[in-house]
Amino acid sequence: MAASSRVRADGNGSLAHRLIADHLVEGVLEPGSEVALRIDQTLTQDATGTLVMQELEAIGLDRVRTEVSVQYVDHNILQTDGRNAEDHAFLRSAARRFGIWYSKPGNGVSHPVHMQHFGVPGKSLAGSDSHTCAAGALGMLGIGTGGLEVALAMAGRPLRLTMPEIWGVRLTGTLPQWVSAKDVILEMLRRHGVKGAVNRVIEYHGPGLACLSAMDRHVIANMGAELGATATVFPSDEAVREFLRSEGREDAYRPLAAEPDARYDRTDEIDLGTLEPLIARPTSPGNVVPVREVAGQPVHQAVIGSSANPGLRDFAVAAAMAKGRQTAPGVSFDVNPTSRETLQDLTRSGAVLDLIAAGARIHQAGCLGCIGMGQAPAAGRNSLRTFPRNFPGRSGTEDDRIWLCSPETATASALTGVITDPRDWAADTDTGHSTIRPTELPVLRQGPVNTAMLEPPLPPREACEVQLERGPGISALPDLDPLPDTLRAPVLLKAGDDVSTDEISPAGAKALPFRSDIPRLADFTFTRIDPEYPQRAAAHRDSARGDAESGGHVVVAGDNYGQGSSREHAALTPRYLGLRAVIAKSYARIHWQNLANFGVLPLEFQDPADYDRIQQDDELRMEKLHTALAPDATTDATDATDATDATDATDATEPTLVVTNVTRQEEYRVRHRLPAGRRRTVLAGGVIPALAAEESGHEDHPEPDPGPASGPGSRT
Repeated sequence: MAASSRVRADGNGSLAHRLIADHLVEGVLEPGSEVALRIDQTLTQDATGTLVMQELEAIGLDRVRTEVSVQYVDHNILQTDGRNAEDHAFLRSAARRFGIWYSKPGNGVSHPVHMQHFGVPGKSLAGSDSHTCAAGALGMLGIGTGGLEVALAMAGRPLRLTMPEIWGVRLTGTLPQWVSAKDVILEMLRRHGVKGAVNRVIEYHGPGLACLSAMDRHVIANMGAELGATATVFPSDEAVREFLRSEGREDAYRPLAAEPDARYDRTDEIDLGTLEPLIARPTSPGNVVPVREVAGQPVHQAVIGSSANPGLRDFAVAAAMAKGRQTAPGVSFDVNPTSRETLQDLTRSGAVLDLIAAGARIHQAGCLGCIGMGQAPAAGRNSLRTFPRNFPGRSGTEDDRIWLCSPETATASALTGVITDPRDWAADTDTGHSTIRPTELPVLRQGPVNTAMLEPPLPPREACEVQLERGPGISALPDLDPLPDTLRAPVLLKAGDDVSTDEISPAGAKALPFRSDIPRLADFTFTRIDPEYPQRAAAHRDSARGDAESGGHVVVAGDNYGQGSSREHAALTPRYLGLRAVIAKSYARIHWQNLANFGVLPLEFQDPADYDRIQQDDELRMEKLHTALAPDATTDATDATDATDATDATDATEPTLVVTNVTRQEEYRVRHRLPAGRRRTVLAGGVIPALAAEESGHEDHPEPDPGPASGPGSRT
């Protein structure tokens, strides 16, 4: 039965469907069709925010139109030279200029801080960070997307995306001792892999929710990104009320839940009582096995923190396990508090002293090691982390061995020096169950909520006088030329399956400080796959300068191209080097959008076997692109969708384009799946030039009165 036929006239009764319907501006709520959604709140962070602020300037925005927009500084807070500090000054000036909240360096990771101070059940949140889906822990519709999409949402325009399927996951039972929320999401990844939720919203429901606090749910919702989900949704219930009460914001609470007879496009069920401690092996979050299967391997480092395990409980349980003990010789036990508030609560409770006495290294509140900004492990040594991702090299070490696990597993392993199931550690040490239960957490909150490191937006009259502070490392956005009608281009790179954005535009302390200097950042593009790519691409671009048809190049890739981070640099720096088209078997959702936003044509093989027929340096030719991409062009029945696995496509009998391999004298049929609006964007060379070409300017998007600022101390 087709998914759309299962949707009732009044909706399918799911909470996710209701949240989408409540924010629908355009479109039909049928999976696969394009919808446009009103966005209430936005979230940007410093690794992506500098481009967003430049984009706001480029489109001529005076002041944000959202209820709440917040700029966080959490990724690039390791200051080894002036570049990161320059970006922080630029971001603060932009926040003051455009009417945005500013979270200072050291205040914490965007997702848990946003949940603590700004999250409101029932609201929509678009964030230029793939883990924005974490907001679903409060019953929000949180969607991670590219920076340009967020900039447009801040300007009052709707967020456009494919209407996802709703995947209902019923939770039953109660988590056993020494098993926690991280093991729940690792179980999902074990079952379904890193592509299992592409173009789907995961909605958790059922009696098993009773044992999960709001921050436990954050752990699960956050790593919906690793499954490829558009969003993750939990109900807003008593656990959410208790969380908001602990933050002094109980009046923001509203109950939200699925209808008792809700129907889902896809279903799954997890009996929490059957789960055991799990761990993701290097080098994919989807490579999950039981901890006992790999127990005994030596451990060199264990790290607690990140947006994937940000709750007070996640640090408190580590402190309780380590209290009165010492970490094993040769093990670095690193603790990244995820918010200044959490660090204060842990300090008041004595947990910080317990961790320090056990040999832990306490770092400032922020992402840090999760994005490769510090805490890089030794090459070839096992590092256990409560992080969301373990893509190769993301840690800052090329030959890294990163494992993903729960705080219980990481702490037990730090204490023993080898990968250890916490149940076995407890039995060996005759230790009772030390988990701090959710009902006990308010006891740790012994002081007032601290909002001192959140700077509110300036009033409009003051804001309009603010000048953006541009340091020498902040370049202008590159000029983006239109797509030529005929493209003759070599294949400069052939990549495999599951290529991440970390492999396209690396994270880490070497590359990320250049994120505001696009020409310099471009030197790192694809270097983890082909160290010579930037030089070859620049040479080809420069040799054909002025020849639009032959000055570009093509990348060919396998399945799930562009998984991982939402950072749009992974589309912009290859575009700067001359990338005009990607031909892949399938795409990750956010990267597919980012490619189109910067004028790169994202194509999919109709026959995935054609991937094997193309080799690097083959010359490809595509003709009559302007006709094929015209807004009124007739396309496949599947063309209105965003990126999905090519094997899911149906009725794709007529290709949108024909690609000729001049070198091999072959032809391949491909499709583009671009709705009319995105076709115009690609033809124009990207969103910015497309907006510049609009004769009507902002006439279709009048500027509403921004009204009073919302945030800590005010309610939306």
